[in-house]
Amino acid sequence: MMHTLKNWLEKILEFISIFLLITMAVIVVLAVVFRFLGQSLIWYDEVASVVLAWLTYYGSALAVCNRGHLGFPGLFLSFPRRLRAITFILAEVVVIGFFAVVGYAGWYVMGIFGDETLVSLSWVHLSFTQSVIPVGAVLFIMAEILSIPEAWRKAMAGIDYEKEMIDQAIEEAKQS
Repeated sequence: MMHTLKNWLEKILEFISIFLLITMAVIVVLAVVFRFLGQSLIWYDEVASVVLAWLTYYGSALAVCNRGHLGFPGLFLSFPRRLRAITFILAEVVVIGFFAVVGYAGWYVMGIFGDETLVSLSWVHLSFTQSVIPVGAVLFIMAEILSIPEAWRKAMAGIDYEKEMIDQAIEEAKQS
C-alpha cells in the first residue's frame, strides 16, 4: 500500500516538475525573443523566479521519494546495526519536524501577505505564489514518510542506496 502511494506521489511530482521546468524554459525563451524584438516583457523575471522556486520545492519532494538528497551512507553504514537504527529514527524525526516547522511558517507567512500582489502582475496574489512553501513542506513530509519502509529495510540490511542507484544507472547505460 505504502509503495503504491509512493509511486503515485512520485509520478505526480514528476509531472509537476516537468511542467514547471518547461514553463520556466518557455518564459525565458519568450523573454529573450521579445527583448530581441525591442519589446521587453516586464513580468518575465518575477514570474520566472516564482516558477524556479516552485520547481525547487516540487523537485525536492520528488528527490525525497528516492532518497536522492545528499547523505552520508558510508559513515551511516559504518555504524553498528543498533546505532544505525537509532540514527535513522532520529534523522527521520528531525527532517519531518523541520519540514513541519517550515510548513507552519509558510502558512503563517501567507497570512501576512494579505492582498499584496506581484509587482508586475497585480492580479497574482503573493499568497498564491508563496503557497508553495506549506504545500511543498507537506509533500516533502509525505514523500519522507512513504519512503521510510524501503529506506529502513536498506539501512538495516547495510545497503548503500547511493551505490545502488549508481550501479543501476550504469546498468541502464550499458543496455541502451
